Amino acid sequence: MDAVATLIGNGLNSDMLLAALARLDDLGLAGADAVWLDDGIAADIPFAGDINAARGALEGVFEGVDVFVQPAANRAKRLIVADMDSTMIPVECIDELADYAGLKPQIAEVTERAMRGELDFAAALDARVALLKGLEESAIDRCLAERVTLMSGARTLIGTMRARGATAVLVSGGFTRFAEPVGAEIGFDRVIANRLLIEDGALTGAVAKPIVDSATKETTLRGVAAELGLDLSQTLAVGDGANDLPMIRAAGLGVAYHAKPIVAAAAGARVDYGDLTALLYAQGIARADWVQG
Repeated sequence: MDAVATLIGNGLNSDMLLAALARLDDLGLAGADAVWLDDGIAADIPFAGDINAARGALEGVFEGVDVFVQPAANRAKRLIVADMDSTMIPVECIDELADYAGLKPQIAEVTERAMRGELDFAAALDARVALLKGLEESAIDRCLAERVTLMSGARTLIGTMRARGATAVLVSGGFTRFAEPVGAEIGFDRVIANRLLIEDGALTGAVAKPIVDSATKETTLRGVAAELGLDLSQTLAVGDGANDLPMIRAAGLGVAYHAKPIVAAAAGARVDYGDLTALLYAQGIARADWVQG
C-alpha cells in the first residue's frame, strides 16, 4: 500500500471506518483493514491508488472528523514550520495589543481582511502598526501576560516531533516580543518574526524592514530543509491565513488549521475540528508515543 488515509475525531467508530473503506473500494482504490492509532479517536486506512480521488471521497463525509490523505513514504516529518497567531496561539496579537490603545475593532477588521487574502499583507501590517504609534511599551508585556495562551496540543505536537529528531521553526508575521516567549514556551528551535520599533518607552508606529511575510515563510521552509539535507516531502507546514499559503503549498504535508476559506480550499490537508495533536496522528504517531506537553 503506497498511501494512507487518516481519520481523526472524537467518537470515530468501526462503522465509519468500514464506510470509508467502502468509498475507497467504490473508486477502485484497494484498501486494507483500518489500524487504530487511538481507540475511538484516530485510525489509519492504508490503500493503493489516487490520493486526490481518495481525499475527495472522504473529506467532509463524517461530521466532526478530520481527514488526512497522503503518501505513506516520508510520512513522519523531519521539519515543521508553523505560523503563530491563530495557529500556535488562539489570538491575533496585534488585535489584542490594539485593545490597549482602544483600537481593537478597527485593527481587527483589517487583520481579518489580510488573513483572508483581500489585502497586501505588508501594507496592511504597516497601516495597523502606524495606528499604534505612542502606545506605551509596557502594553506589550501586559498583553502577553493577560491575553496570550497556547493553542491546545501545541506543546505536545512540538515536543513529540523534536523528541523524534525533527526541527521546529516558528515563523510569524506578528512580532518578536510575542513570538520569542511563545516559541520558547512551546519548544521551537528557532523563531522568526517582525520587530516593533520602540523609542522612549513607546511604539514609534513602525516595524523594522524587511517585513516577515508569505515569501519569508516559504523561503524559511525551503532554506531550513536544504540546510538539514531534507527533501520537501519530509516537511510539514501549518497555518491559518493567506500569508501561510505559499509555505503550505510547498511542504510535503501542508495543513490549513481552522483556517480562512481561501486557505482551507487550497491546502492539501486541513484540520477543521481537532486540535494540533491531529498533526501527530497524521504522521502515524499513536497517542501512546506522544511526549505530553
